[in-house]
Amino acid sequence: MALIKTSNPALGDKTFTDLAQAGQFGDVAAAGRMTLSGTVNKTGILLLCCIATAAWTWRLFLQSAGDASAVSGVMIGGLIGGFIVAMITIFKKEWAPVTSPIYALLEGLVLGGISAVTNARYPGIGIEAVSLTFGTLFVLLLAYSSGLIPVTQKLRMGIVAATGGIAVFYLLEMVLGFFGVHFATINGNGLIGIGFSVVVVIVAALNLVLDFDFIESGVKVGAPKYMEWYGAFGIMVTLVWLYLEILRLLSKIRSRN
Repeated sequence: MALIKTSNPALGDKTFTDLAQAGQFGDVAAAGRMTLSGTVNKTGILLLCCIATAAWTWRLFLQSAGDASAVSGVMIGGLIGGFIVAMITIFKKEWAPVTSPIYALLEGLVLGGISAVTNARYPGIGIEAVSLTFGTLFVLLLAYSSGLIPVTQKLRMGIVAATGGIAVFYLLEMVLGFFGVHFATINGNGLIGIGFSVVVVIVAALNLVLDFDFIESGVKVGAPKYMEWYGAFGIMVTLVWLYLEILRLLSKIRSRN
């Protein structure tokens, strides 16, 4: 079986190979196989979980009369908790039916807080970011399913390289930030800053295409049923990143007015 490369850390290129080597495919006939419709349903459940906690955090922010400190603790808890649960899910894929919904709930706390605070500064930006994120998801899903975007090896390598470069840059930016070094031009609302955000949004969106291809490959090889939850978890990881980047891009554009 050929290795499927994806830059999503949850949907790594050795996922199905490792499962096969561990003998996870042996009991697939009895336990059921991974299906595309099942993965789509699980993704919908995770989205509902994320939206529910995001709405709760947003409401908490409004009840505090727009005090960001009222949701800061919840956001930090969701961020740390989400990272820990994500790591557990990646290394314990068979736990995905339990850990994936927990991850979605925790990420909702973070996204709801960030969205509420940003929306208070730029009214309506939260709905715009959500609409663009879901719109991008459906358009790319349609383009992938119709064959308009063929997932070639060159495309995979390009997206993986671009995603890795962005990750390295963000890590470097975070480390240098502790020493007072900031990339004002890239983080600003100038043409360079907006152009950078546009590129990052495009790369994040293209990761969805790799995720779709990866999940389809799992269905073809007859992966275990719990991999539906794991595939949905991988989609959620990409969607969270895409939403945050779209929100950041819209914030830069709004700040120019």
